[in-house]
Amino acid sequence: MVTLTGSTLTIEQMKEILLNNSYVKASEESMERVKACREKVEKIVDEEQVVYGITTGFGKFSDVFISKENVSKLQHNLIVSHACGVGELFPEKVSRAMLVLRTNTMLKGFSGVRPIVVEKLISLVNAQIHPAIPQQGSLGASGDLAPLSHLALVLLGEGEVFYKGEVVKTEEALAKEGISPISLEAKEGLALINGTQAMTAMGVLAYIEGEELAYQSELISSITFESLQGIIDVFDERLHTARGFKEQIDVAERYRNILSDSKLITKQGEIRVQDAYTLRCIPQVHGASWQVLTYVKEKLEIEMNAATDNPLIFDDAVISGGNFHGQPIAFAMDFFKLGVAELANISERRIERLVNPQLNDLPPFLSPEPGLQSGAMIMQYAAASLVSENKTLAHPASVDSIPSSANQEDHVSMGTIGARHAYQILQNSRRVLAIELICALQAVEYRGVEGMGSITRKFYEDARNIVPSIKQDRIFSTDIERVTSYLKGLSNTKNTFHQKTIYGG
Repeated sequence: MVTLTGSTLTIEQMKEILLNNSYVKASEESMERVKACREKVEKIVDEEQVVYGITTGFGKFSDVFISKENVSKLQHNLIVSHACGVGELFPEKVSRAMLVLRTNTMLKGFSGVRPIVVEKLISLVNAQIHPAIPQQGSLGASGDLAPLSHLALVLLGEGEVFYKGEVVKTEEALAKEGISPISLEAKEGLALINGTQAMTAMGVLAYIEGEELAYQSELISSITFESLQGIIDVFDERLHTARGFKEQIDVAERYRNILSDSKLITKQGEIRVQDAYTLRCIPQVHGASWQVLTYVKEKLEIEMNAATDNPLIFDDAVISGGNFHGQPIAFAMDFFKLGVAELANISERRIERLVNPQLNDLPPFLSPEPGLQSGAMIMQYAAASLVSENKTLAHPASVDSIPSSANQEDHVSMGTIGARHAYQILQNSRRVLAIELICALQAVEYRGVEGMGSITRKFYEDARNIVPSIKQDRIFSTDIERVTSYLKGLSNTKNTFHQKTIYGG
């Protein structure tokens, strides 16, 4: 059970909620804040004060006063009119994350919703009824309006949801779980949709999977390192301490641990004086990607606990502002794209070193019968294609802006596009690393499995249960997808082989 307070939610808790389907509840103190804030909204309505989003229209209609008898209709109209998302649905885990994040921001006590709204959101999370939300249609300011409107529809008993492995009508799922829909009252529709929870939820899932993929890249490349008889001196602690980047130092330490008892590694000068950069500079390149992940995690955890709707209701004032603007997460997601794309970029170059006979002493393309059988030749092509695609997806979404709402909302973040592309880059990068793993497993067989370190040998044996040795050309697409699924499956468990064996998780 994860207790939501509005200010203490962490990535680790989100792992529990998303990977283990942990239940959530609201702290008593946070619910008291919700109640107190709601009283202020009701006073505004009763006194017919002119306050944006409570007794006025939205966006360019902010100067249109809404009478007391129409405030509920205003909120309903807002949700149904803004539910115009298009395209494929967000992954179900993203939808679950959006419910949790939207609940958490309301528990800060600045949004002005009734406690029942928070309670219904928590009921959806705990019943695993997750809104079916189209991915496209958000500008990332005034928040993720279209995606969050599809989330809000579910509270009204409308739209569709993920339920027990299927997409069904909301009313069907609610009825089976004994959850009744509600009607929205003053401020509540706006409070539900004015925020950055779509881009942040997508970013949280991308980070969780990206963190595990970064660990996996170290283990996979360690097998490559053994296959190519890499020079272990490049991981010497003194070398990395001399530069000073913590992430680089940590990466080098993990490689020393992974390769500590390997018989396949070499010392400086034994075979070569220096390796190529894709081996020699692993700590520097991977370490820089870890710097990116560190930055992204920090920004996500701030936003996970942020008040991002508008207006915000304080003890002595109602203030309209722009906390819904997604620029901080837009930048973070564009940065994430670079860090993860680079893990794939250097991986593809290691694949080339494994398969190119001009760069190693292994059989050409790791073929069992060079010439008659192509071996891993075209797997490198596939990796190169994915890396090239990543380069186009890595173009920053945050540099673009198109005015909306009759130029009232004249600068937007495009952060949700950045988050979506970040997740796509992650999927591509996982496939590249799957290809490296297939090639590294084959190469280390030629080198001599008996010489592997104990950690890499255990990983070799696990992976060989997923993909067999290449004795004959076959449809390698099947192998790539099986290994990709294996790696993704490790990302979706709380304690992976890597965390338990190497990193003390």
